[in-house]
Amino acid sequence: MPRTLKLFKPYDVLCQFTDEQGRPTLADHVAIPGVYAAGRLDRDSEGLLLLTDDGTLAHRLTDPRYEHPKTYLVQVDRIPDAAALGALRGGVPLPDGPTRPAEVELLDEPPDLPERPVPIRFRKNVPTSWLRLTLREGRNRQVRRMTAAVGHPTLRLVRWSIGGVTIEGLAPGAWADLSPEEDEALRTLLPPFPPRRPPLTDRRPAP
Repeated sequence: MPRTLKLFKPYDVLCQFTDEQGRPTLADHVAIPGVYAAGRLDRDSEGLLLLTDDGTLAHRLTDPRYEHPKTYLVQVDRIPDAAALGALRGGVPLPDGPTRPAEVELLDEPPDLPERPVPIRFRKNVPTSWLRLTLREGRNRQVRRMTAAVGHPTLRLVRWSIGGVTIEGLAPGAWADLSPEEDEALRTLLPPFPPRRPPLTDRRPAP
């Protein structure tokens, strides 16, 4: 049977199993042969990473045709106002094109997360705040670029969930097999591939 795990990827860990420079990798936390990361998290980001030996599932999780929701807990510089939150929700212009609309909530209290081993920078006179941000696309360093574009650089980034799978109950570096309910929720999120249109040269004009 295919096997899929959820890992709370710690800060400063690469999303790969080997590194010629000897930096921390997934191999320091997962000793299950044959599973590979289905997606990525940057070295300086934390949170949910799915690993699987199911090639089809891995491909669907990373295929841009699927708009499955990914939710992040994001600590940012200062407190975004209504205009900044509205910009994040409506789509942020970036050099590679505007982002899709996102779900954004300014949290009243910091989320209950483990301390990061390397604390964020602290400035006595500059407050920070936390956002819950849900995207349905996955560009390179997208969350960080979005918050910076509206004037609130990201200080800490934790991916909380992908679809119905979360890191609740996991400590950094810990992993667990998906429960049957989580596995079903994940696969329900990813219907069969949409059919591809035939190449233009293969199409015949309508009668």
